[in-house]
Amino acid sequence: MIFAMDSLVEWLLFLVVFLSISISSSSAGPIGIPRGAAVLKKHHLPLKRAFSGDLHTYFYTQTLDHFNYKPESYATFQQRYVINYKYWGGGAVSAPIFVCLGAEQALETDLQTIGFLDDNAARFNALIVYIEHRYYGKSVPFGSREEAFRNAYRMGYLNSAQALADYAEIIADIKNNLQASHSPVIVIGASYGGMLASWFRLKYPHLALGALASSAPVLYFDNITPSDAFYSIITKSFRETSESCYQTIRRSWSVIDSYASQPWGLSVLSSKFRTCYPLNSASELKKELESIYVVASQFNQPAYLVNRVCAAIDETQTDDILFKIFAAVVAFNGNNRCYINPPNPESQTVTGWKWQTCSEMVMPIGVGENTMFQPNPFDLNTFINDCIRTYGVAPRPHWITSYYGGNDFNFILQKFGSNIIFSNGLRDPFSAGGVLEHISKSIRAVTTTYGSHCLDLFPKSDNDPEWLTKQRNIELRIIEGWLVTYYADLKAFQKG
Repeated sequence: MIFAMDSLVEWLLFLVVFLSISISSSSAGPIGIPRGAAVLKKHHLPLKRAFSGDLHTYFYTQTLDHFNYKPESYATFQQRYVINYKYWGGGAVSAPIFVCLGAEQALETDLQTIGFLDDNAARFNALIVYIEHRYYGKSVPFGSREEAFRNAYRMGYLNSAQALADYAEIIADIKNNLQASHSPVIVIGASYGGMLASWFRLKYPHLALGALASSAPVLYFDNITPSDAFYSIITKSFRETSESCYQTIRRSWSVIDSYASQPWGLSVLSSKFRTCYPLNSASELKKELESIYVVASQFNQPAYLVNRVCAAIDETQTDDILFKIFAAVVAFNGNNRCYINPPNPESQTVTGWKWQTCSEMVMPIGVGENTMFQPNPFDLNTFINDCIRTYGVAPRPHWITSYYGGNDFNFILQKFGSNIIFSNGLRDPFSAGGVLEHISKSIRAVTTTYGSHCLDLFPKSDNDPEWLTKQRNIELRIIEGWLVTYYADLKAFQKG
């Protein structure tokens, strides 16, 4: 997978992590895309990379419900996956299989942005597999997106446990079809996909030899991680980049509120920020601005988005704080006819992730007192009530830690788990909920001081900083060690 740097930067801007920042809706609006999970607009981010001709697309007849034996559970849908055979050594020599576990987006996103498999498969003679997550892309039950998302009865089959069972069936089927019963599988995932990869290794160790979980906030559940840690990291990134930028952003919220309190204020704000439609509230504007700062921090590298935003603020010569903030909006989005609230029909990713955050993926992220944002603590009762109003279903905020673990994570996994890499860039706000210290000799934490969200899995480039290349090499050496041990054990086993 080879892309020019400008194409990668465009995809970094387009790539949106919909891991829900589950914040009290008192200022975030209805549950769904929470405060800080921005949807960047596709119309100003042209794509340049064509998909490789080495990719072969398949559809697996997947079971709708893996965990019940009711007649309706046996319904099926077509789940998409892609294989690249180019580098594979074959099942006869038990060559490895690298599997990218899809997350909350169509398969095309992973094919465009996850370069780790393509970049390193030749080194291991590995088969490459990308699997699409149920309810996303073309892997939609009930015949259509509209039917799949019709109501909570239909959406109830969209959850992480069902997704892992899907992956288990497909991986087993691939190994069977390719006569590769002893080919070791390494599962790889980014963000929510990284959580799935680590959980897959724990739940299906007979199918996955190891997992690379990039930017996987597996500890941002059930109050294991301080609620305000996410926004504290964002604030730290901006403040370290520019004190004046940080102070300008921090002061801007009260200025917006002051304008909005006047009878003509929303009209003035709409004009100052060149909104596509007249603003209905100050929170509408503040939510979009917060989204820019969050995404800039989360995906800072390699485009240096925080630097870009702060340079626009600091270099705009005016005492008008909002004019400085508008300059940041333009620097982040590019030159457009209008900003803030363009028409943007709800995407499949947004629809699906809204449900997932209102069922099991409850991440109690709030805004504390000591950040550049207005305080907005997470309130579980408000969140639950919003979900009930939207879906008629209450979230299960403790389910993730009950099913996958999380409390006393290090202590438990020292004995129970093995062969997982948790990689994190410490500039990524989601690293607050990541595993940042080694747990055992085979569950390793690989961190970088300046890294951003899932950066290690993006395609390598000649412009990569040395620390990023070093991070990837550490990961590859760990995986290589797993495989060496596996093949020695397999040889001993086959000798009897």
